Amino acid sequence: MRRHFSMPTILSILHRFRDPSRRAPTPSIAEVLTLLRAQGEDCAALFAAADNLRRRTVGDDVHVRGIIEFSNYCTHACGYCGIRRGSNLVRYRMTPAEIVAQARQARGWGCNTVVLQSGADPWFTAGRLCKIVRAVRQAGIPAVTLSVGVRPLEELRQFAAAGCDRYLLRFETSNRALFRRIHPDETFVQRQLCLRNLRTAGIQVGSGFMIGLPGTPLATLARDILYCTRLDLDMIGCGPFLAHPGTPLGGKPLLADREIYFKTMAILRLLNPWAHIPATTAFDALAPDGRNRVLQLGANVFMPNVTPGKYRRLYQLYPNKPCVDEDGAACVGCVRGRIAGLGRRMATGPGHTLRPKTAPVRHSRGRNARAPSGGNAAQTRLDAPG
Repeated sequence: MRRHFSMPTILSILHRFRDPSRRAPTPSIAEVLTLLRAQGEDCAALFAAADNLRRRTVGDDVHVRGIIEFSNYCTHACGYCGIRRGSNLVRYRMTPAEIVAQARQARGWGCNTVVLQSGADPWFTAGRLCKIVRAVRQAGIPAVTLSVGVRPLEELRQFAAAGCDRYLLRFETSNRALFRRIHPDETFVQRQLCLRNLRTAGIQVGSGFMIGLPGTPLATLARDILYCTRLDLDMIGCGPFLAHPGTPLGGKPLLADREIYFKTMAILRLLNPWAHIPATTAFDALAPDGRNRVLQLGANVFMPNVTPGKYRRLYQLYPNKPCVDEDGAACVGCVRGRIAGLGRRMATGPGHTLRPKTAPVRHSRGRNARAPSGGNAAQTRLDAPG
């Protein structure tokens, strides 16, 4: 006799994530697909559940982390990125002194932490980056995030000793064949190893993926969500796939169901109740109120661009990047207004990991210790050789 199995319902799935003090069983791909396909009242229930869980775990405070895009030099030729190797654009590097001065200004504007981001630029050696991180910490910045691509374990340990608290490195997609096509200069295994090494080095780990990579079935997105959850990340940074028009993947269409971008973020909150989740800039390129919406369905971090105005247009990873005509003060002021308009408030602390210590670390036996605060009493010389 043939047995019939009923498909999981939205409410039965959401019910499992009501109590954040108990780790819910990891859903199946079929259950994640059910959530991704939610429409109408089911979709509204998903969004409400994610926002409610966010309120009970990470709270109403929004952590404001200023991004400084300090170099658009890149040795990689990723298939979608506007600053890829060989792109026809003016290249720039901020000097170490400029980076530190901008971080100090960002602190004055209300950013409690900064994210130092660049392309894969070999000029910024581990030695140079360590000096910059130390100087930023000495300038009174409570926490520093680096986003400078795959680096070896020894360099990550140096970053931690210098005062780097967090590191952002997206895995982009859990599909290895797809990763190989869009990242010809790197392997998925290299990214996996770097994410493991970050834990070993005692650095809080941020990662994520691109939502809606062209030519991929919805099941691939479901697998990305589950893989991201298995990493037990301290921060999850995801955004819509938006390829620069001057790249091999430029001009690829967006998903027909635009709500999938937002449903993905809500599902990530449900599966990762204690993670810091930013409303990434690319959501504003997708829709004018994109970042506001993401804050209303699970996100608790906002990352205004505080890069000096003269460099902003030169760091366009994707088309229609917002805020390229503003300066850092205006961006942070805008963020203040958006957060207040949602009835939320800006966080005042450094925004370190909230991941419970009892949560299993699936990549390493090492403890997720906070990185040293870094810096000696003496000021770091930024003009010294790297």
